Amino acid sequence: MPLIASGRVRRVMTLAPAKLVPQWQFRLKDMFDIRLQRYVTEADTERGDFWATASMVVASFHTLRDDRRGARQRLLDADPWDLVIVDEAHHLSVDEKAGKTLAYSLVSDLQARGKINSLLFFTGTPHRGKDYGFFGLMQLVRPDLFDAERNTTEQLSQLPKVMIRNNKATVTDLKGNKLFKPVDVYSREYKYSEQEAQFYRTLSEFVIDGRAYAGTLDGRAQTARMLVLITLQKLAASSIAAIRNALGKRRTMLADAVRRSSESSSVALPDDDQATFDDLAEAEEALPGSASVLLMEDEIQRLDELIALAGAITQETKIERLLRMIGEEFGPDEPILLFTEYKATQALIMNALHRRFGFGSAAFINGDERLDGLEQASGEPKTISQPREHAADAFNSGKVRFLVSTEAGGEGIDLQERCAVLVHADMPWNPMRLHQRVGRLSRYGQTRPVSVYILRNPQTVEARIWDLLNAKLERIQAALSSVMEEQEDISQLVIGMAGNSLFNELFSGSEGLSGERLGAWFDRATATLGGRDVVETVRELLGNVSKFDFQQVGKDLPQVDLADLERFFTQTVSRHGRRIFRRDDGLEIRTPDSWKERSYALRDKYEGLVFDRSLRGTNAASRVLGVGHHLFDVALEDAQDVPARLARVDGLCGPLLIITVEDEVTGTGTLIHRLIFGVMEKETKIEILRDWELLRALNALTPRNSPNDGRVSEDIESVLGRLKQAFDANLSSHASTLRRPVSWPEMLFLPSKRG
Repeated sequence: MPLIASGRVRRVMTLAPAKLVPQWQFRLKDMFDIRLQRYVTEADTERGDFWATASMVVASFHTLRDDRRGARQRLLDADPWDLVIVDEAHHLSVDEKAGKTLAYSLVSDLQARGKINSLLFFTGTPHRGKDYGFFGLMQLVRPDLFDAERNTTEQLSQLPKVMIRNNKATVTDLKGNKLFKPVDVYSREYKYSEQEAQFYRTLSEFVIDGRAYAGTLDGRAQTARMLVLITLQKLAASSIAAIRNALGKRRTMLADAVRRSSESSSVALPDDDQATFDDLAEAEEALPGSASVLLMEDEIQRLDELIALAGAITQETKIERLLRMIGEEFGPDEPILLFTEYKATQALIMNALHRRFGFGSAAFINGDERLDGLEQASGEPKTISQPREHAADAFNSGKVRFLVSTEAGGEGIDLQERCAVLVHADMPWNPMRLHQRVGRLSRYGQTRPVSVYILRNPQTVEARIWDLLNAKLERIQAALSSVMEEQEDISQLVIGMAGNSLFNELFSGSEGLSGERLGAWFDRATATLGGRDVVETVRELLGNVSKFDFQQVGKDLPQVDLADLERFFTQTVSRHGRRIFRRDDGLEIRTPDSWKERSYALRDKYEGLVFDRSLRGTNAASRVLGVGHHLFDVALEDAQDVPARLARVDGLCGPLLIITVEDEVTGTGTLIHRLIFGVMEKETKIEILRDWELLRALNALTPRNSPNDGRVSEDIESVLGRLKQAFDANLSSHASTLRRPVSWPEMLFLPSKRG
């Protein structure tokens, strides 16, 4: 990264949810060869002084917020950070009544002590439905511009200074080509068998009776039972296998509790703000078998009936429809990514794929990297462990055709290298999870349109709720599109503002309703979703943030890429008497001895080096040369030490002056402190070259094969003065990003004179 390579950023701290910490380590190492040191509490002791020795750190903000043995104070006392990055920054929340979360307080305290020089937040849902929390988040970024206590309207105009919203539909490369392929969604329907229909009717009656019983209770007793019932409904919507597994465990646990005459009303799931989707799903799968609260007086007998009905179902029609769809609609080599919420359903799908398409044709990803009940070729079920990186590599490399993932696959894993087909084997109740699933394929590097398939039974209440919800989101989209400058999918913003509890109520509270009664109930339950306040908030956000517009800035973007750095690198290497060999897989070079003296981290020899950012593979970061690669950075340092200020070169038709421009005013808050320009004279015309244009001009020059005779006939002072005066005449327009620009000459090139 240029900021690190230039030395302007030396201390970096990245804060992220715990499950994303390893991904930050892997991504920065893989893409930029930046090695982040992971913060662990065991390494942070009073004697160890972790923060004094670690300059590139990644940490879970949930871990850092805990003040164990003075850990928080040691962080606050450490040297300032040049850059602090916060991923999923909406976890830093503040509320008028509840106050600040510990994670918010940590960043706020670091900011107040002057320990953060630059702060960068990443979030897809900055506004969670409350202006106070949103502007509290903005206050962390720029406390001089925002205050949660101030009037909202007067602060909106400041948002473009700090907030950038990227619309996938308009993101382009340097040539204006759109980077993201369209996403097409298809629905594939199925119907329950008579046995399945009987099971779900009986389960629906069980849930309705359970809710009625819970309604007679108060406080924690009611909440505990409602939570268990909601969880059972979610599992049932995923698969018979998932709900059958949960019912069996619950039956065993309740029988044991009755024998021990014990019941506990302490039932809880992880905090939505602290847990990943996989954490929540795993807790939901375990909850029915651990919450020893009776849902009704005759629950054990009712469970026996449900377990018997579920046990009689040997084939699930949804899985049969899935297999038929794969066989009929896709070629035999088409890679397919399948998502499900729960591990019991994951095992069901894995076994079905193996039986139909061959054992070893599928891999899995989930939160704890293990899966129970996977059938072997012999038919024996076993527990299999599989690291998520290994599963992703096997899928991306073509070793397996199918990848079956829980929500863990929606966190920090790239799967777009070969795959453009995604199947929702079940539909999570929170629509945000659908967006995150699709994001595994609809991302940078995808070369094909993405096809998304939904398996749905139109006769279920869940399917009808989804139809109503999608229709409402489309109406909200239409209302906003009429006043938006460009078309953009704003559903994620609206969903993020709604919160998880609304969707739980939508899908769980509709049990037993149908027809007009269901529609009327839905309208009442979603009255605030997309209401006037929400629409106005989204409109204000979209209208007051910065956006990337290629049509406006495309002409100013550098029209160069890594390949344009190769000439500089090869010439710098050859100056030390080293040859560069071009092999089939890239460049081969023996490192100059003087470079190894600069850095002991350099290897004696490098092979397979390329100036091509499209290179893929596990070792791509170490092979792609450019600013940020250690070998290239040392080449830059070496070149900067060359004392040359004047040179004659072949291929130049007139003098060329390189000029540096810096800002006399420091502490302006801008990251751009220095600019480089070229001033070229062609006959009587003087042309100003931007940095990338200067690079191209230098690449076009021909190296001399004979030494300069040392004689200069021109009046150097006259040439310098003429070129610098021409540049300084419009200095402020050339360096409009600087407050008080000052220029000086760096180097002068003169045309060679032979003969």
